Order: sequence, then C-alpha cells, then structure tokens
Amino acid sequence: MPITVMSRSFGALEKAQRIGLEIAAPAADAVDRDARFPAESFEALRAERMLGMFIPTEFGGGGCSIADVSAICTTLGQYCSATAMIFAMHQIQVACIVRHARDSRFFAAYLAELADNQALIASATSEIGVGGDVRSSVCSIENIDGSISLRKQAPVISYGEHADAILATARRTPDSPPSDQVLVLLRRDELKLERTSGWDTLGFRGTCSPGFLLTATTTEDHILPATFADISSQTMLPVSHIVWTSLWLGIATAAVGRARAYIRAEARKSPGKTPAASVRLAEVVSKLQGMRALVNDSVRDYESTMDDADAASGMNFAIRMNNLKLACSTMVVDIVSQAMLICGMSGYRIDSKFSLGRLLRDAYGAALMINNDRIYGANAAMLLVSKDD
Repeated sequence: MPITVMSRSFGALEKAQRIGLEIAAPAADAVDRDARFPAESFEALRAERMLGMFIPTEFGGGGCSIADVSAICTTLGQYCSATAMIFAMHQIQVACIVRHARDSRFFAAYLAELADNQALIASATSEIGVGGDVRSSVCSIENIDGSISLRKQAPVISYGEHADAILATARRTPDSPPSDQVLVLLRRDELKLERTSGWDTLGFRGTCSPGFLLTATTTEDHILPATFADISSQTMLPVSHIVWTSLWLGIATAAVGRARAYIRAEARKSPGKTPAASVRLAEVVSKLQGMRALVNDSVRDYESTMDDADAASGMNFAIRMNNLKLACSTMVVDIVSQAMLICGMSGYRIDSKFSLGRLLRDAYGAALMINNDRIYGANAAMLLVSKDD
C-alpha cells in the first residue's frame, strides 16, 4: 500500500493512485529517456478534473485543501517524478490566483474558466541577470495605449511550451526598483516563446524546462492586485516548499518500496534466514517515517497560518518553511541512496525491476530548486533580526 501524506479528499486521492499506477508509471521511463512532456498523464488528470482541484467550489473547482494537493503530489511522485512536479507547479500558480486575486472581476471569471477548461498554468519567475533571486526583476511592465507588454529573458520555464497560460513576474514600471514586482497572467495567445537553451539534464527531464525569451502583450486587468512581495511570502514560497517536498516524499516512498520488495525476494531464496541488508531497511523506513511526519507537520503549520497575513509574511514562518525544503531535499537523496545500497547491483542496473537510477537522478534535483545555499543565506539573515517564537 503506497504511503501518502494526510488527505481528507479520498476520491481525488484514489483517482491520482489509478492515474499513477495505470498511466504515469508505464510511461515514466520513456518520459525520462526522451525528456518529453508526460502528455498521457495530463490527459488523464484533465479528464478527472484534477487540474482544478485547488479552485474553490464557488468557481466550479474541486475545493480541495493544501493537504489534499500535498497527498496527491506524494502519490504521483511514486510513479513519475516529472508528472508530479508539473502537477505541483501548476497548483502553486492556482494557489496564487485563488489567494490573491479571487476578488478581482477578471480573475474571478478566469478561475471559473480555468475550472471549466482544466487549463495548465506555468511560471516565469526566474530571470537572467538577477542571480537566481526571484524577488528581483530586470524586465518591466510597459503600459502603451491601454495595453501592457513585457520582454523577459527566462533561464527556465518549466513545461512552458505545453502550458495554456504563464504567470510571470516583472517590475511594476520601467522606473520601479527591482524588488517592486507584480505577477501577471499571460494566456497562450498573448505570448511568444523563443527558445534560448535546451533541457538535457540529469533528472526531472520530463518537466521540459529550457530557457526562453518571453514576449507578451495583454491588458492591465491581467495583473494580480496584490504585490508580488505578499504573494511570494504568503503563498508562492510556502506552497512551493510544501508541494515540492510532498512529491520528493513520493520519490523516497517509491525507493523504499523497491528496497522492501528486494529484501523480501532475497528472503524467499533462503527461508529461515534474515537477509543481511534487513537492518539497513529498518533504518531507511525510520527515515522515511520522519520525512513524512515533517511534511505533515508543515502542512498543518501552513493551514493554521495562511489566513493570518501578518504571520504568513513573518520571518519565523518563512524560516520554518525554508527549513522544510532544506531538510527534505537532503533526506530524499539520503533515503534513495540507502535504498540503492540495499538493492545493490539490482538497484544500480537500468534493466532491473528494482532499478533506482531514475529516482536517484530526480532526487538530486531537489537541492537545486531554489538553491539550498541561497536558502541558508536567507535564513541566516532572518535569524539575526527575527524574534523567537
């Protein structure tokens, strides 16, 4: 029985389990090998209306909670890391609109449209020239004759060529400082993407995340009413850390499942004898349990904080969410690596049912998604001035 984080939406979880087992898993190796978008998984997710699960029911969505989204990311992560990551990143964008723009006439209508069409939203927050700092922008919004335009050099836009819309950051005006940012919705027919790099990577190959020159023209009502500073601190970063760590938990769960299956297969070969690696399996199961508890605790932390804008924007909450990401990005590599040692050459081989190569390559990407060194630096700066909880 796959291990998932807590969820109150069992119907959605059962759908994710079926999609993962029957559709995502059989395609996962090909998605990885060919670095292709997992189209079959997203066709199934759309058919089950799961791209709109985080949209409130008043707009026609599923009305699911962050705990539900977290559990589904974990479930999908056990079968195809790329599918889980794209699903997670889409839900981050949905959360930003729901929590910071639902009272806008335009975005209320857009949420209803999003729920109806099950559209896929990507993100363009990174930019060449800011050193990986998503809280700074070089590009700016230009307002000309009632329309707005932007031109952005993005080092990566995950699944950008497959998305129906992109949420992009930019300076509010050409005269604004780099930190005075807004978040703007760009529909597919309002934007142009020109590739500036490829995507031949170690892991998460199916996220299809090359660099692009993004140019777009739209209208001013496509700008979310809240500042990006508030959107980032209250929603984008904490939700990112929760859904990312949830899918990494899925990767770790899959690795431990293969290690457990290997040990049982070895035990059947020599009845009455305990395989030597059984002790290591007990150790890695304990680590997996600790990782799962950390994700669950952080989901509860977010749910208890999200409606208090001051607390959600506070340094102590940011540090806790950052520590979730730092801890789990390390734990997933450790757990998959230990599973590899348990399985030995059977885990090392590509052509083995116990193969762990793809999972390990994907796990190494965790520390690079908002580089851990940058997060440690941010935490260090906040700890100098934050008050104790």
